[in-house]
Amino acid sequence: MAEAVRGGLQALPPGQREAATALGLTYWKATGLIILPQALRISLPAMTNEFIALVKNTTLVLVVSILDLLGIAQASLADPAWVGMNMEAYVFSGSIYWLICFALSRWSRHLERLGRRQHR
Repeated sequence: MAEAVRGGLQALPPGQREAATALGLTYWKATGLIILPQALRISLPAMTNEFIALVKNTTLVLVVSILDLLGIAQASLADPAWVGMNMEAYVFSGSIYWLICFALSRWSRHLERLGRRQHR
């Protein structure tokens, strides 16, 4: 996440900070009011990718013996009542992952459009 924000900060032209200094803003006010909002708007797609990767990598939590969605599906398949329903369990788990990632990407797109509208 820090790399995404760093990339957003580096993408800003140095004239932004110079303009803030010319307006008489202190370092912290310039950073909080001018630099950081622009950097976060630029780095929003990369940050959304990080959140999606985080959601998809929750299956790695199973290694620490905490059951996640896929772990629960696998545990339910051990139940005799669920014998032979492997495909259904994995399709359901995959659908939930897809729904979460799709919702995150749509939310990111909405934030980007909102940022473009405010920038004008």
